[in-house]
Parts: sequence; C-alpha cells; structure tokens
Amino acid sequence: MKLVYNIADKPPIKKNLIYAFQQLLAIMAATLLVPILVDGTGTYMSQPAALCGAGFGTLFYLFIATRKKSPVFLGSSFAFISPLAGAVAFGFLGIFLGAVFAGLVYVIIALIIKKTGSAWVNKLLPPVVIGPTVALIGLSLCGSAVNNLNNTAAGSYNLVAILVGVIAFIITVYASTKGSKGMKLIPFIIGILGAYLIALALTFIGDATGAAALKLVDLSAFDNMQIFKVPRFTFLGIFGAYEDATNKIGSFADVVSILVLFAPVAFVTLAEHIADHKNLSSIIERDLITDPGLDRTLIGDGVGSIIGSFFGGCPNTTYGESVGCVAITGNASISTIAIAAVYCIILSFFDPFVCFVNSIPSCIVGGVCIALYGFIAVSGLKMLQPVDLGDNRNLFVVAAILVTGIGGLTLNFGAVTISSIATGLILGIIINVIFNKRSADEKAE
Repeated sequence: MKLVYNIADKPPIKKNLIYAFQQLLAIMAATLLVPILVDGTGTYMSQPAALCGAGFGTLFYLFIATRKKSPVFLGSSFAFISPLAGAVAFGFLGIFLGAVFAGLVYVIIALIIKKTGSAWVNKLLPPVVIGPTVALIGLSLCGSAVNNLNNTAAGSYNLVAILVGVIAFIITVYASTKGSKGMKLIPFIIGILGAYLIALALTFIGDATGAAALKLVDLSAFDNMQIFKVPRFTFLGIFGAYEDATNKIGSFADVVSILVLFAPVAFVTLAEHIADHKNLSSIIERDLITDPGLDRTLIGDGVGSIIGSFFGGCPNTTYGESVGCVAITGNASISTIAIAAVYCIILSFFDPFVCFVNSIPSCIVGGVCIALYGFIAVSGLKMLQPVDLGDNRNLFVVAAILVTGIGGLTLNFGAVTISSIATGLILGIIINVIFNKRSADEKAE
C-alpha cells in the first residue's frame, strides 16, 4: 500500500497528536489487560504502571535500539502471563528478575546474529514460511476479538453488545474507506468513540428502564477516581515502598525457578518477533531484518522488556495491533509512535483516562479488533502472492503451518509450553528445509 507518512515524515503537530492517540487506543486494551489477568488484586501488577513501562520501553526501542527505523509500539506481552503469574509468588523483585532473564535471552541471540549476520533468517524464512505465519498471528487472535464482541466477560450472551461491536467495526471501515483524507488517518478513534457514545446512551436507557442488556458501559470504573495518581511502580515495590507487598526471593533456588519460568518463553516469542518485523517490512517496503537489523530489533525488544518491567512489571513485545494500525492508516511515522509512547507515560498518572479506558465495553474493542487482526491475517496472505501454491512442496509447507497453528497444537516440555504459532512455524521450517530443495534446473528456471 502507499504510505501517507513514511518513517522519517513528521505530520503536522496538531494532527500528529491525534494520530498518536489513535495508536494509543489501538494498543491500550491489550496492554492494560495483562496486569489484570496476572494479578487481579493489583498488589504486584498495576495497569497504569504497565502503561508507563510500555511507553519507556517503546522509546528505547525507537530511538536507541533501532535508531528511528522501525515504527512499532511495544506493549505488555501475553506470552508471559503464565510466567508472571508464577513470579508473583516471589514479589516485585521476582517479577522484575524474570523480565531481566527474558530480556537477556533476546540480547544474547542479538549478539549472535550480529556476529553471524542475518542472511540466514531470510533463507530460513522465505515467503512460503513467513506468509502463513503472519496470517496465523492474525487468525490466532480471532478468538479474542469474537470473545470481546460477545462481551464474554459479562457472563451471558448479549445481542445488543454484539450489535454495538459490529457498529464499531462498520464505523471504522467507513472512516477508513469512505471518509475524508483526515478520517482515513484516524478510523479507530472514530470507530471507538462513535460506538462508545451509542453504548453510553444505551447504558443510560438501561439504568432508567432496568434493562440489564442495555447496560454496556461500566460506569463503576469511575468510582473513587482521582485526577492525579502515582502508579504502583515495580521499582518502588522492589525497594519496599508498599507495606502490603513484600519481596520473597530467599535462595538461589528461587532465582533458578524464575529463570526456568521466563527464559524458555523468550525463545518461543522470538518467532513472533521475526514475523511481526517481516510483516511490518512488507508494509513499509523496507527490510527491517537487514536495516536496522534483526540484532538491533531484538535488543530493542529485550531491553525494552526489562525497562517495561522496571516500571510496570510486564515484559514487552512488538504489538500486532500497532502494525495493523500502521497498515490501515498508512501512517508509519516514527514521531507518531513516539508521541503515543509519551502519552502512555503521561496518562499513566492521569486516573480519569485509565478509568475511561476501563469503561470501554469489550464489545467495542472486539469490533475494532476485527479490522486490526483481520489486516494482520491478510498481510500474511499477501506475502504468499509470489508463491506457487500449485507446487505441492509449497502447499504442504503452508498447510503444516496453518492447520497446526489454527488447530492449536502446542508442545509441552515440563513447565515449558511452545505456543501453537511457534509450533506451526517450526514445523513449516522443517517441512520446507527437507522437501522444498530445488534442483539446479529449477533454480535457473
């Protein structure tokens, strides 16, 4: 697609503030959900702190690691939910130490790639492998989008919620395809806020009539709201700032336990890191694997995770939602991503904003994510355009990745679980290496 704003372009500041807010909304729900899933009590994991950590981690990735060459946002990683839940037993220090171990895995791999080069990555991951893997990332998120659309968290089927979510999707699509040039750059803001106003009106009607199905907006999110509120930062917890929480690492065995929890997961998420950057490369028509280089993106992701955890406990990862936002709006400006990161830092102290985000009905998030996740899936399918699927050697590689990935095949080795995406990618690589070797005549042809 043709980019409206390329990496080095700087949109007019007033417009850029709006574009950055859209990026913020795109990554917000997932970034704030991880701390809740890990620690619903909020003792060791804080939503605002995670938001702040994502902001600082992204700034490191953009300006220091990748030298303003890779326009993607780092947010709380879902892959580390299980390790984080285990690390909570070791307190703030255990959570942070886990992120350090995960980040160091990325850094070590980055140093190896810096020494050996990244040419092998492109050979190991040709379009026939990386295309269906990127598509799989989008397709694997479909369940999350539909669960949100169904308002599954509310506990019962609600057709009104589904309709409002679909309206959010339709508004987003209209703004992106039929809207003015300005609207096409902010379709998600228009979709979310437009549907939110409808949901809010229905909620007021539901309160007045007693119709529970119409009460979509969680107004209780604004209870006990403060204007300014310092998040429960992880680094403050490490130094004993909170009386209701303690650090519980008592022996070297505890440290080893944390290492075993986090380090293997970092190897698994490496596959998704490469797939995200391959996808983003196809969107901006610039190979990020070679420039700024996979070594620098890995260092950005790894150290960004450590920085993110220092503030908010959550290791970070590159967000498909951010990539999808870049693709749909055609805005790949680094300055937009950077302003979104600054927003995260500032707004983490602004309680009304966090309360507003928590009040957004999940059905609206689900409706908007149909566009975001769908675009990721389609981006992967577009990578397959130059691939001859009439050749069974290619067909079976794609089949292996999609069937095992969509089917949810995971590999469990004790406490270590290889996700279905990583499993599909590994199997695809193996099939491609073994059966897709070309003869000299075929290569010449």
